Amino acid sequence: MKTKGAKTAVQPGKCLVTGGAGFIGSHVAEALLRAGHKVVCLDNLAGGFQENAPRGALFIRGDINDGNLLVEQFKKIRFDYVFHFGAFAAEGLSHFIREFTFRNNQCGTATLIDAAVNSGSVRAFVFASSAAVYGKAPGKLSERIAPEPCDPYGISKRASELDIQTANQFFGLPFIIFRLHNVYGERQNLADPYRNVVGIFLRQLLAGKRLSIIGDGKQTRQFTHVSTIANVIASAIGVKQAFGEIINLGAGKSYTILELARKCSKAAGSPFDPDFLPPRDEAPHPVCSHIKARKLFGDKMVDLPLETGLQRMFQWASTVAPMVLKPGPSLEIAQGFPEHWKNLLRSTQKLLESPKPQFEGLANEQRRREFGDTRRLP
Repeated sequence: MKTKGAKTAVQPGKCLVTGGAGFIGSHVAEALLRAGHKVVCLDNLAGGFQENAPRGALFIRGDINDGNLLVEQFKKIRFDYVFHFGAFAAEGLSHFIREFTFRNNQCGTATLIDAAVNSGSVRAFVFASSAAVYGKAPGKLSERIAPEPCDPYGISKRASELDIQTANQFFGLPFIIFRLHNVYGERQNLADPYRNVVGIFLRQLLAGKRLSIIGDGKQTRQFTHVSTIANVIASAIGVKQAFGEIINLGAGKSYTILELARKCSKAAGSPFDPDFLPPRDEAPHPVCSHIKARKLFGDKMVDLPLETGLQRMFQWASTVAPMVLKPGPSLEIAQGFPEHWKNLLRSTQKLLESPKPQFEGLANEQRRREFGDTRRLP
């Protein structure tokens, strides 16, 4: 299918990528560099790693809630484009860290909108939202469905969408919003015990542990390799008809969690050894429609087979230096906190308090020589 969206010539510009040392943000930053743009990666390194920021990009350690820093950088650099990936993404966990979730996601986005509007230079504000805004809506999830998020994370993303749309109506801020879902791939934070099931499975396989499966594992998801979306997002500023739109973006085929676990085990060359945990309240079979995305970006929408993506990710995960085990957000509500998460919290705290923290995974000495000990990064 060829792209139906009207392409416009995009002169290389100055791009700010928030969360640019994180997982998806770093891949989009790379795509922008390949397209000839100048890129600044802003990241507070709460979940990202400085070595993820691509060569050729300027890295700034900072927080999107730091309004003074944003004003200073927008004044100094006069950004043409903002790609906003800085957020804390955790649907189930967000019920227990509500204030943290809203402060980082919704308030951080509002602060960034302020800086973008006040600068007067931004030609596109590209926002990474989430299919979590749909909540438990049944059937095919198209952009025409009224969002009904069912957790604070989804609520924070929907509130940010509305804030961006309002900034467009009131101040003329041009925007493109992508609703992403179940993205996995190289540079995902394998040390995070709460988020991203593919990363969790691969970390457990590398450590010789059983695979933790919530419920019966028959719930389905559309797993999207990061290469499927990074180029689309980076090139969207050259598609005129994408402006002012909210667009579902990701892979089309659904798999059960059991199928995913078996494929991860196969990629790792390990026997399938599941550990079934109590179920949680979640949408059982969400299916996002990508009709709009294919109309706008058809020639760039190329799904990577799950098996191929998992092989790539496992090869990366088995050779990189162990991911840094970082302190997570403090628990705000203990009531109803799942027992297996309590055990994770205890073990994480124990590791962080040990004189020589332990990290799961295999070391890549070449990367250590190149970047040094990532635990000492500023």
